[in-house]
Amino acid sequence: MKTINKVEIQGFLGGDAEEKTFESGRTLISMNIATNESYKNKKDEWVKNTTWHNVTYWKNKKDEKLDFLKKGELISVSGKLNTRKYTDKNGQERYVTEVVAQKMEQIAVEA
Repeated sequence: MKTINKVEIQGFLGGDAEEKTFESGRTLISMNIATNESYKNKKDEWVKNTTWHNVTYWKNKKDEKLDFLKKGELISVSGKLNTRKYTDKNGQERYVTEVVAQKMEQIAVEA
């Protein structure tokens, strides 16, 4: 049986993307993206719910243009979900779930 691990989000960057280059030459881009949804509560009031998503992206080429990854930009991301375990500086085991982006693009915001 085939299984699928696919996620697509469109949201706003909460800060400039961070870039880290490893000794191997590979570059990892890390960012946080906010998505919003609205609903009416029992009092018939609109409530806005924001969800923050951790996103990572392995940069493919040195000349790949990612200069649009700035705070406030609206971007579209497609990729897969990944949960990993790490040990923090206090020796505690922690888990983080993130979107591992395979494709990203800037979305033009209409004025």
